[in-house]
Amino acid sequence: MKSGSILIEDLEVWYHIGVPDSERESMQLLLLSLEMRTDFEAAAADDDVSKTINYFEVCQRLLKLGEGKSWKLLESLSEEIAELVLEEFGAKSVVVQIKKFIIPQTKFVGVRIERSR
Repeated sequence: MKSGSILIEDLEVWYHIGVPDSERESMQLLLLSLEMRTDFEAAAADDDVSKTINYFEVCQRLLKLGEGKSWKLLESLSEEIAELVLEEFGAKSVVVQIKKFIIPQTKFVGVRIERSR
């Protein structure tokens, strides 16, 4: 099987996240990066977006993911995003990286996971 990667780099989202309740009260900026592996040979041959992972739809889904939800851990959020991409968008595998800007002495803190079906 041929495969390739569809990339989303540093998608800006605003979610309620943090261990202390006080931290989850306000939405925080996170940057999401994804590498979604899939076979897009048929999509390329037919120039047909319906035969691949539509990155616009993935972005729209992730932008709305935080509505009415909160997480304590980046680890929990990363697992949820990976499952969403695998199940809803049919990726063969996904790498999810989340950057959070909570500690002033760092550029960012974050997590990175890889999951596959």
